Amino acid sequence: MGVELGDLAVKHRAEISDFSGKPIAIDAMNMLYQFLASIRQEDGTPLKDFKGRVTGHLSGLFYRTAKLVSGGLKPVYVFDGKPPKFKEEELAERREAKKEAEFKWKKALAEEKIEEAKKYAQATSRLTPEMVEESKELLSGMGIPWVQALSEGEAEAAWMVSEGVCFASGSQDYDSLLFGCPALVRNLSITGKRKVPRQNRYVTVYPEIIHLKETLETYGISREQLVLIGLMEGTDFNGGVKGVGPKTGLKIVKEYDTLEKVKEHLKEKYDYEFEERIDDVYRFFLDPPVEKELGELKWKEADGEKVKELLVEKHDFSEERVSGPLEKMSGIIKEAESQHTLKKWF
Repeated sequence: MGVELGDLAVKHRAEISDFSGKPIAIDAMNMLYQFLASIRQEDGTPLKDFKGRVTGHLSGLFYRTAKLVSGGLKPVYVFDGKPPKFKEEELAERREAKKEAEFKWKKALAEEKIEEAKKYAQATSRLTPEMVEESKELLSGMGIPWVQALSEGEAEAAWMVSEGVCFASGSQDYDSLLFGCPALVRNLSITGKRKVPRQNRYVTVYPEIIHLKETLETYGISREQLVLIGLMEGTDFNGGVKGVGPKTGLKIVKEYDTLEKVKEHLKEKYDYEFEERIDDVYRFFLDPPVEKELGELKWKEADGEKVKELLVEKHDFSEERVSGPLEKMSGIIKEAESQHTLKKWF
């Protein structure tokens, strides 16, 4: 989910090759949920192995990561840790929303409304602890480093970019900007031709990069004011103000530049009061808990046997379709060795 700041963020089109040799801190949970939502059969049924276990997250993670590495990118996946206490209400609402979506999915299937069924099915995606652990196992087998965040993965990734550990954060959510991430890359997991929902046409989706400093300077606001805009629109931790989008929020923070002033204005003009936790949410965006002892991040040559053991032997992937990407990744490493650039790449 996340905050929707698309109308304000200053975006620049990019290519995967633009990030060649650069480490990108990828919001793992964000990407895995995208795979679970999109990798489904025509009626919305999740991709599964012969034992009925969902495998869309592994399929998407393997093939997309292999493609990114083949493009020269150095992905680092960042996994969520313990959510802040004030996120519990939002998580509860999401669980209820999934139940409702599941009911609508089954109803649409019974009525043979396939297109509608798939739409509802995408909202039923669940990422279990077992699926997260298997994702980490797959990444380790592929030689791709991953980081366990203390709390929100986006906050951890933002800190990694701020400290120069990574070049940018990779996520679809704009929350990364609220956490102070200097550079955000979007569309890494959906680059390429994509069908427009409920339309018989395709569009080409490109990566795009957003620099926080450029966006702030363009509108003459501070990061604190950007967070206030996010709070008014609604985040993963609080509800938004009806009728207040990014542009209206911008006008408000230009005149009311502190949380207290914004509260007073919303109460007076919109008869709206934030949840009691809003002060904690505001501080959380500005100073979130992060894991600073990361150790050395290393990209290694893939262990083909471990990858095949997980994907082919355990989850019934085609060995041929797994071997191809693995060989391509190995070819890149061998080429780097022949050009004496291995140390630079790793």
